[in-house]
Parts: sequence; structure tokens; C-alpha cells
Amino acid sequence: MARTRRPVVAGWFTEGAEGHGQDGGFRLLGTRCTACASVFFPREDDACRNPGCPGGGELAETPLSRRGRIWSFTDGRYRPPAPYVSDPDAPWEPYTLVAVELAAEAMVVLGQAVPGVRTADLAIGDEMELVPGILNEDDEHVWTTWHWRPVAAEGSTGDGEGKA
Repeated sequence: MARTRRPVVAGWFTEGAEGHGQDGGFRLLGTRCTACASVFFPREDDACRNPGCPGGGELAETPLSRRGRIWSFTDGRYRPPAPYVSDPDAPWEPYTLVAVELAAEAMVVLGQAVPGVRTADLAIGDEMELVPGILNEDDEHVWTTWHWRPVAAEGSTGDGEGKA
């Protein structure tokens, strides 16, 4: 029986194809105020949150930049709360959280690094790119999310699995 792919939070990202070189269409989805051009992620669908907005314009869905630079990072050494799902009987594996600054949107977006990337692999200012990820799988669903992956340095193998 085929499992259904489901985003962990509907409307926060597009569903792109898995695999290297096939995730070009995968994007986080924010909203932009038509009056003040403020961008919001997670998306805002009710009203502009910018207190300096001159007129509270309409909010239009907008894809966010796929690349940014590390603003901060840390490791998670505990089981995160919902909506993240983990098997309480399985041994816990730490994960890396990365805060990536998107210059064009003037915002920082938090997310997990791709599996296998450790804090020792990262440095403030490193370039990161957005890729599709899997949060959890069960008998019926593959729960999808986003991950941040280090951009391969020039002259590296370009495999996208951590720093080269």
C-alpha cells in the first residue's frame, strides 16, 4: 500500500520532488503585505503584523528565498514537542537546528539541518539552501517538512551531504 505524503504544516511550503537536483521547485511560502512590503513566515493570512504599516494592505502569498546565511545554530538533545513525532522507545538521536537569515526578506527562518549535519560542520555566515525533508513516516503517511543543507564549497564534490 502506497503511503500518502503530507506536509507537517499545510500551506507553509510547496511539495517538491525528493533527491539531488530535483528540489528546485521546493520553497517555503510566506505572505507579503501589499501596503508596506513586510514579509511574514510563518505566513500571516489575517492582517499585517507590522505596527508601522501605513494602511494594512492585502496579504499575498509569496515564495521565500531558497538560500541564506547561518545566523545561529545549536543542537537539540531532547525529544521535541508536537507536531514533531518521534518513537519514545527508539534511542534518541540529537539533531541540528539552524537559524538562516534570508537577506531579500530581511528575516531569519529556523529549521532542522539535513540529517548527518552536526554543529561541528557549521559556522556563522555559512551559506545554506532549503531542501525538502521528511519528519516522520508511519504505515499510512510520509510527513514532510523542510531542512537546511550547507551549500557545497567551490571545488567540493557537491554531494550536498554536509560540508565538503
